[in-house]
Amino acid sequence: MSEQVSFGYEEVSPEEKTERVGAVFSSVAKKYDVMNDAMSVGMHRLWKDKFVRRVKPRPGEQILDMAGGTGDIAFRMAAQGAQITVSDINQDMLDVGIERAMERGLDSLVWSRQNAEELSFPSRFFDAYTIAFGIRNVTRIDKALAEAHRVLKHGGRFYCLEFSTTEWPGFKEVYDFYSHRLVPKIGQAIAGDADSYRYLIESIRRFPTMPEFEGMIRDAGFTRTKVEPILGGLVAIHSGWKI
Repeated sequence: MSEQVSFGYEEVSPEEKTERVGAVFSSVAKKYDVMNDAMSVGMHRLWKDKFVRRVKPRPGEQILDMAGGTGDIAFRMAAQGAQITVSDINQDMLDVGIERAMERGLDSLVWSRQNAEELSFPSRFFDAYTIAFGIRNVTRIDKALAEAHRVLKHGGRFYCLEFSTTEWPGFKEVYDFYSHRLVPKIGQAIAGDADSYRYLIESIRRFPTMPEFEGMIRDAGFTRTKVEPILGGLVAIHSGWKI
């Protein structure tokens, strides 16, 4: 039997998942940030601010922001003086980010279309690797983590911001109802696309738990791994070091 991976609640071939995820983000690219505001009631901005504070970008550092698409994380880190390469497998998402950067007068960012599982960058090149709300959409997460480890310098740091499973009693049930019943309707109203947002919610449910994902990060070679839950684990910041 050929290898199967999850696309939401479906099991599909790796090739089909890559193609279908690409279609999802091409569909939602122009409304992606508006939808993030609607779905999180603006809280995603606070989560991203906190995430960048944990990364601690420094002037002159080379940082790869993978799945950086529309530039939200990159803009925050560039403001700290770091040299940011924004990469995404989806050109439509990158195009939105490039347009936003031009509107802000930011010309220091490097934009590069990349597959997180097969990066074209040399080994031991970056001081830090960041990925926010993107790794759960990667077809083979273990390969993406291995590539993150490869392109980091010794002493480099890995940071991932991703949805997880909240452990707060009561809140989990409320969030499950909101996400499964209401988010697709919000997606239809704002972006004209309920199915893509239904997939994005399902992909959260299929993502490994916080301890499981931390184990995957360690398996990729990272040490001093850490998990910082937000809202009981609804969102989590994962980190590790390449020593």
